[in-house]
Amino acid sequence: MELASKDRPLCLGILLSGRGSNFKAIARSVAEGRLPGVEIAVVVSNVADAAGLEAARNLGLPTAVFVSKGRTRAEHDADLIACLRAHRVDLVCLAGYMRLLSPEFIAAFPNRILNIHPSLLPAFPGLEAQDQAFAYGVKIAGCTVHFVDEHLDHGVIVVQRAIPVPESDDAHSLAARILVEEHIAYSEAIRRVAGGEYEIRGRRYVKRVG
Repeated sequence: MELASKDRPLCLGILLSGRGSNFKAIARSVAEGRLPGVEIAVVVSNVADAAGLEAARNLGLPTAVFVSKGRTRAEHDADLIACLRAHRVDLVCLAGYMRLLSPEFIAAFPNRILNIHPSLLPAFPGLEAQDQAFAYGVKIAGCTVHFVDEHLDHGVIVVQRAIPVPESDDAHSLAARILVEEHIAYSEAIRRVAGGEYEIRGRRYVKRVG
């Protein structure tokens, strides 16, 4: 699956609502050459004072704000789609974007939206996944980068990273260790998708050989 032509970089559109921890990790990977042929085209938030926006501006990246409060999802997402298309975005990366996407948005970028979730999906979807995992008493936790479809934390899995949960962990320390893995996993998933050497078979991401 090719997302961008060979004569220009693959352009990312980053969507965030908060501090932008995963966005900053992606930006570092781009700046340090670990994602060759990839650039961040725009960083967008639905929260006007999101810390991630300030981080993007400090890096000299284009930013946009579309405040979602008080608007219908369809109206908000129509503006978002127009913005991403104007910046020629090939791949949308949700980096702590705390808003469900409309079917229209997902249809506008089919198999071109990535999300990161702090659990080994399909376990513990939804909010506070790390707390869910700790409360359940799991011995292995981790994170998942997946394509976004119409269902919550459901799309085809691209990358998962797992860590053990020792008895010395608490919910806070577990979340912190999972976040370290998120920063690695997201860049790895972008690299895999940007390469285009894969296909989707049912629910499986399959790397092409040869």
